[in-house]
Amino acid sequence: MKLFFTLLVLFINSALGFSQEAEFYLKEHTFKFPKTKEGEIVEHVFTLKNTGNAPLLIHDYAVACHCTTISYPEYLILPNQTADIKLVFDTEGKYYHQDRIVELHTNTKRKKEKIRFKIFVIPREE
Repeated sequence: MKLFFTLLVLFINSALGFSQEAEFYLKEHTFKFPKTKEGEIVEHVFTLKNTGNAPLLIHDYAVACHCTTISYPEYLILPNQTADIKLVFDTEGKYYHQDRIVELHTNTKRKKEKIRFKIFVIPREE
């Protein structure tokens, strides 16, 4: 009987352990830059919080073009801990309305989290 209860406790403990997940929370998922002249480099920092009960890891990201880069923490973000994601956008060769999405590859339930930015780039006069 003791063996049965021991196995039952181990099973329940294991089941609870599997339900732990990291959760990616951003106060703002979209940032709108002010109007900017072509050729300028703009930056913004998104602050994320792990609202889950397991460590959060960002292991890669995807963008549409090399004009956008991201710096993200390369360490585990513990539950209730915050971290910064720095976005840099080079407006060279870009003009008018730009609406970009960055896909972050994570260990959350969704596996992919998105941040977005918008900007109106004033073209250079030729």
